[in-house]
Amino acid sequence: MSISRLTAEAEKVVADVQKRLPPDIRALAGKVPVVFYDWPTEEILGDEFDPDILGMFVGEAHDVTEGLTNAVPSHILLFLENILDEAEGDLGTYRKEVRVTYLHELGHYLGWDEDDLDERGLA
Repeated sequence: MSISRLTAEAEKVVADVQKRLPPDIRALAGKVPVVFYDWPTEEILGDEFDPDILGMFVGEAHDVTEGLTNAVPSHILLFLENILDEAEGDLGTYRKEVRVTYLHELGHYLGWDEDDLDERGLA
């Protein structure tokens, strides 16, 4: 499947998820950009992430003033080829994985740690 098709499908999923969020969360979600990559680069992975990572939140949580501890603006990265691999090439499963990965990373933006995400079924 082409990266343009994967990106178009992922954009639709993210937009649909955002429409269904409670209004207060929807407003916050609209403030954090989502960037789509085919694969994570070595620069993104560094020494702390596995190459099969599905997504990543970068920057400060919404209640932290940007620039205080992190010079990078807040954004969510989704790695579409990794998500497709996780879905074993199935488009329906791919859409579900995009949804869960986006919500997981949005949770980090909202300041939720791994325990919070697990309680909400997003870990």
